[in-house]
Amino acid sequence: MGDLLRTWRQRRRLSQLDLSTEAGVSARHLSFVETGRARPSREMVLHLAEQLEVPLRERNELLLAAGFAPVYGRRGLDAPDMAAVRTAVDLVLTAHEPFPVAVVDRSWELVAGNRGLALLTAGVDPDLLEPPVNVLRLGLHPRGLARRVLNLPQWRTHLLTRLAREAHLTADPGLAALHRELAALPGGTDRRLPDGIAVPLRLRHGDGVLSLLSTVTTFGTAVDLTAAELSIEAFLPADAATAEALRS
Repeated sequence: MGDLLRTWRQRRRLSQLDLSTEAGVSARHLSFVETGRARPSREMVLHLAEQLEVPLRERNELLLAAGFAPVYGRRGLDAPDMAAVRTAVDLVLTAHEPFPVAVVDRSWELVAGNRGLALLTAGVDPDLLEPPVNVLRLGLHPRGLARRVLNLPQWRTHLLTRLAREAHLTADPGLAALHRELAALPGGTDRRLPDGIAVPLRLRHGDGVLSLLSTVTTFGTAVDLTAAELSIEAFLPADAATAEALRS
């Protein structure tokens, strides 16, 4: 457990003194925990993990390494006690129509979507829509949405930067592998700041252009792995013309 704790502390770029101060424990005790000279309590493991913003899945790993049972369960969305989560997701999906919304898990695989999502899958090669559908691969692949994105270098840079950050924060090797795969795809990069308030997705649609802004909704108080790792990605109109085009 000490090795894992040290790895997470270094990943967050904190010294032992920094972490001990934030967690309200002595630097001496923290040092003993990292070197294995002291065995932390279950509560201490969870407290340190909270301070380090360790994802729930990896908190279970810390508990196991310290000799304790995991505390964060994982239920399927079809489980009876996940009814409230399903209802919340359905409410968000329906409320945003006709604007596209996708629900993804930590690996960026599509869990659910509303009818507006067809706007983003139009013209995509069918093999990219075979389950499990990875929405980042769908968006950046040259046979996917990428061929309709007018500001592809800018949009691609935004998505790859976000994915790299998530891979770093979670230490998930699957996300790191996905980043390497997508970074190797063509499309270029553009790190210039956008003129507006956020990086838009400028999409060719028929004879016109749609401009969309993405927003992310998560379950901030989730203690279940499935709920904690869900993200609801909504694409909202960035201008009045786009809003009118989607509504019509």
